[in-house]
Amino acid sequence: MRIAFVTTEYPPNVYGGLGVYSRELTIRLAKLGHEVHVFSMNPGGLPTTSLDKGVRIHRLKFVDATSVLRIMVNDELRSWGLGFRYLNDVFTYNVASAFEILREIEWGGVPFDVVSVHDWLSAMAGLIVKDEVRSLPLVFHVHSTERGRNFGGGSPTVSALELACAEKADSIITVSYAMRDHDLAPQGFPMSKVHVVWNGVDPEKFSSTKISREVVEKVRAKHAVRNGPLILFIGRLVRVKGVDKLVEAMPYVLRDYPGARLLVIGQGDLYDYLVQLASKLNVMGHITLINKFLSDEEKVAYYAACDVAVFPSLYEPFGIVALEAMSMERPVVVGARGCSGLREVVIPSGANQCGIHVNPQDPKDIAWGIDAVLSSQDRGRWMGVNGRKRVLENFTWDHATLRTLKVYEEIVRKC
Repeated sequence: MRIAFVTTEYPPNVYGGLGVYSRELTIRLAKLGHEVHVFSMNPGGLPTTSLDKGVRIHRLKFVDATSVLRIMVNDELRSWGLGFRYLNDVFTYNVASAFEILREIEWGGVPFDVVSVHDWLSAMAGLIVKDEVRSLPLVFHVHSTERGRNFGGGSPTVSALELACAEKADSIITVSYAMRDHDLAPQGFPMSKVHVVWNGVDPEKFSSTKISREVVEKVRAKHAVRNGPLILFIGRLVRVKGVDKLVEAMPYVLRDYPGARLLVIGQGDLYDYLVQLASKLNVMGHITLINKFLSDEEKVAYYAACDVAVFPSLYEPFGIVALEAMSMERPVVVGARGCSGLREVVIPSGANQCGIHVNPQDPKDIAWGIDAVLSSQDRGRWMGVNGRKRVLENFTWDHATLRTLKVYEEIVRKC
């Protein structure tokens, strides 16, 4: 099968889960013998074409068309302020990607079997290609939505674009049943097209056997963790991830665990606010904030060093970080209200329990979940073992690739 995979993120240009997803899926599709072409953004300094583990990568440069776009677009988009340049980059990248795909078809003489686009960020390319070649199957991957990320708000234009692509696509893949039922369905997405394919993790990379005790001790010593527990959060520092509620939970945690330390690692708009919040709550001495995007190797070290990983997201289509922690045999505490794929990932009770579900809006409940893990080291270790077992059985990238491929093959047969 010849696959056109259109994604704004592809290593080394990675800002979140989409970049990880894109590479892990495409290299496995290529390994299975499929010809995969990735069409991704080129922020500058990267080769326009390259080959990575069998994946053909086309990095499309974008141009500054902001002066033209400001005339052509509606008032809502013009109000984006500093974000308008990003809109420009996304728009021109999409047009360039669509042109490149159509050029490959016309000049290369070999048509693609399927075009795969991801969220609104590459939906425009999918719509353009589909309008030009109506017989070419289009699969729209929905990793999150504008309304979901913004608690029912956000850009009406982006939401309209998402729905337009969903209606034009031959098939839709989303990452959890929570996304399907609590996000896509209420917005009017055509549910007969929707398939759920869980994300994955690489259990070979995220394995406690890959890290030495010496490295673990260095991490803990570096962050002044002596005898107390280390609580870890990795993710974007934005409200939707609930990291502010986790900081608010720390006064309650410290009542029972005065030596506890919270390690918050990530980048985002809330960084300065979190510093102010921690100072206001008088817990700054127990919190370390690291403003950076971690490599996988760094993540492995931090997961191995922690006693519990906490991801109290208010909106979480899936939650790859929870899988990473589980693969490292670490117990997890996760937000499980509203649209939360974490509810599907983490088993909160019974013989296969691997973590705790909490109300991400309630700092006291988050603290309760942390205590439920820390109160018994044996129980925490048992949850960790169960978590890795669950990953191996359900949540590897190999599983995700085969399930995605099944959707692609099905829609190619129908079209």
